[in-house]
Amino acid sequence: MQQQQQRVPPLSPDDGAGQSTMDLYASWDVRFQMVGLGFGVYAAIFLICHLLSSALSRTYRSLLTKEKVFWDLAATRAVFGLQSTAAGTRWAAGTGFSWFHVLTATGFFVFENVALHVSGAAFGSLDLPLAAHHFFALSGYAGVVVCDSLGHYLPMVTLLLEVSTPFTCISWMLLKAGWAQSMFWRANQWVMIHMFHCRMVLTYYMWWVTWNHWGAINTVYPLVPRALFFTGLAFLTLVLNPIWTHKKTMQLLNPVDWNFSNKPVPNGSVGGPAKPHSS
Repeated sequence: MQQQQQRVPPLSPDDGAGQSTMDLYASWDVRFQMVGLGFGVYAAIFLICHLLSSALSRTYRSLLTKEKVFWDLAATRAVFGLQSTAAGTRWAAGTGFSWFHVLTATGFFVFENVALHVSGAAFGSLDLPLAAHHFFALSGYAGVVVCDSLGHYLPMVTLLLEVSTPFTCISWMLLKAGWAQSMFWRANQWVMIHMFHCRMVLTYYMWWVTWNHWGAINTVYPLVPRALFFTGLAFLTLVLNPIWTHKKTMQLLNPVDWNFSNKPVPNGSVGGPAKPHSS
């Protein structure tokens, strides 16, 4: 009975999957290869986006170098957002499925942190809140990779926080292309704002889950991963989500580029028709 009380069904790494799956991912070589695969795939997506955009998009060719990097990163994050949303909605699919997405997500966050800090050093600017967010993301998923007792429920649910990312990518790209007055951009902005509210609700749900399994979490989670998880979750809940949701809402009313000195949208204004670039 005591053993059952220490188990947290949604948090336990033992979700009934076959032993062969557990044996496969018990190998450190396999784990690191999958992390490397995630890093390589998203680095390739970043490069492919640059090549395609350079060849096909006049808007992209007109951007500053640091804006091109942001464009490519936005597209890469959007692809990860699609993967994360698809994975997060199937959190109960089994250990093999969750191991694949946890490991490749770790690879993505390695890539994201490298890209963020290299570009920050190259251009002399760094988004500190975003850097902190990605630090907690990488440290959290790295903890899951090296510590089997953490389980996969919370990491898989956490992936659902990326549900807003594809809409953020579309919003910024269309903004740079001068489509800020189009119905499509406004519709995307409304959906994006709704997704940010969903992110807030999801963080509240994660607090509810941890509260209801507090005793088991204190038993199963080592101190350092537990401290990183709750610090990152608190930072996201109390700081980042409210700030980002507010900024995206204000952007709907006043379409400006928040990422680059609040620059006005190109080829259009709040009071005039959009004149989109051809891409």
